[in-house]
Amino acid sequence: MSVMRRALPAGAAAVLLLTGSGAASAGGDGPAVAPESDVAHHGHVSLSDGRLRISLTTRNHGPAHLEDVTVRLSLSAAPVGAPRLPSECLRAGERDVLCAMGPLSADGLGRSTRLDLRMAGLPQEVVVRVGTVWNGGASDRNTENNEHRVLAPATGDRYVF
Repeated sequence: MSVMRRALPAGAAAVLLLTGSGAASAGGDGPAVAPESDVAHHGHVSLSDGRLRISLTTRNHGPAHLEDVTVRLSLSAAPVGAPRLPSECLRAGERDVLCAMGPLSADGLGRSTRLDLRMAGLPQEVVVRVGTVWNGGASDRNTENNEHRVLAPATGDRYVF
């Protein structure tokens, strides 16, 4: 019994120490708390005659302002050659494009970009994956509106995300 009595106070002391150090870290000398945001990507994708068109708007529903947001567009088929991309976008691989959507105020207007890509051959469909790569280190509890997978058959119709 005496062994159990000694173990319990030692365990309780460890819990108090951990709790105390956690509370202290929330103070001014502790690590910074990540801002909270809700990045959302919306737009549409269409494919016809070997051209993939992507319209994308990124918005921050807040509550914190974001200094920068970068989105990745991953394609299931490769564009031909060196596509002409908007100035805020760059090619990050054979099938990936990164776009800097810039600073986004909390619950302000979103930033938009459009891409018009000629695809290799005449694909019957292309899958476009849209996802946040960087949001300044903010936490985002609602990732359902910033991660999308869109199937665009070669019908010319707009497929919304």
